[in-house]
Amino acid sequence: MSYTLDANLLLYASDDSSAHHDRALAFLQSVAGGPEIAYIFWPTIMAYLRIATHSGIFSRPLPLDAAIANVDALIRQPHVQAVGESGRFWAAFRSLAADAAPSGNLVPDAHIVALMLEHGVRTIWSHDRDFRRFSGIEVRDPFD
Repeated sequence: MSYTLDANLLLYASDDSSAHHDRALAFLQSVAGGPEIAYIFWPTIMAYLRIATHSGIFSRPLPLDAAIANVDALIRQPHVQAVGESGRFWAAFRSLAADAAPSGNLVPDAHIVALMLEHGVRTIWSHDRDFRRFSGIEVRDPFD
């Protein structure tokens, strides 16, 4: 079985002022070691870098080199694979869009879900309830 992680879990694990920090960090450490394959999609990584280094969002934003080091440490794990769009992505997104009709802030979530479907990943670990709007995937919240 494989799964993916939402950017919010990576962000909580990096933000020691977050109420979710300790649990998110422990969760990431436990899942990154396997044995299941964790797919980290490039849009998730880019969202993490954008938000973790943003002074308007984090009270103590990470320096870019520290955020990149966090990503490096994660994707170097033997059970973690960083992947992105392939030739099947657009068809997966169009099918998803026809069903869920995402707009505005749901478009990036639909992007992740289309990547999940394209790569055969059916489970996402996230604290974001918006993913529950999409059919064909299972959303698990590590804080529930």
